[in-house]
Amino acid sequence: MRIATWNVNSITARLPRLLAWLESSGTDVLCIQETKTTAEQFPADELRELGYESAVNATGRWNGVALVSRVGLEDVTVGLPGGPDYDGVQEPRAISATCGSARVWSVYVPNGREVDHAHFAYKLEWFEALKAAVAADAAGARPFAVLGDFNVAPTDEDVWDPALFEGATHVTPAERAALAALRDAGLSDVVPRPLKYDHPFTYWDYRQLGFPKNRGMRIDLVYGNEAFAKAVTDSYVDREERKGKGASDHAPVVVDLDL
Repeated sequence: MRIATWNVNSITARLPRLLAWLESSGTDVLCIQETKTTAEQFPADELRELGYESAVNATGRWNGVALVSRVGLEDVTVGLPGGPDYDGVQEPRAISATCGSARVWSVYVPNGREVDHAHFAYKLEWFEALKAAVAADAAGARPFAVLGDFNVAPTDEDVWDPALFEGATHVTPAERAALAALRDAGLSDVVPRPLKYDHPFTYWDYRQLGFPKNRGMRIDLVYGNEAFAKAVTDSYVDREERKGKGASDHAPVVVDLDL
């Protein structure tokens, strides 16, 4: 089975690239983040023509997640059970389903904005709710993984220049502690191999030639339980999808499993 995660930064803007990539990559299950569309506007028909079922949690604006699968899509849970609200609503940042023999989540962790912002506190609360929601599956015998844009770089090596981020979100001790607590629930970081350079970044800012200069971060992660991690045969970042006109600012992270 080939499972991938990709923050597409608007599925409407990225649809031609997404459809072409699904066809060429042989991906069985794709976790999508930042759809920036509503569930009604999600391109389920176009994906169905390629043989993929869709499950969507999206209300438009800036968030939205989805799961697309050609190996089954059952027991769908839309949203984060017990998750916190922000400005009175639970943002559409999580969806989970059983795809073949694996249970997977697609998550788009809150950005946090600034350390003293209310959205940062919301981010930490969201992590706590995610840890509680996945604990049973993480400890189970069935292959299970949480994939998505976590908006946290796990270590200083996951940022092109840690000094530039000092005091900013994505690298604070509190965020990294929340990520570590999630791992401690029974998950491990499936780190992709680098196809170029020494470290597998997954995000590069559009500004200041971020991608050509490899000024990136590894914030798109795959956290799998023991059964999932043992089944991994390969994992990589598809940097080719960050190239060219109309690319997302994130690249897909691909995981191959022997299930």
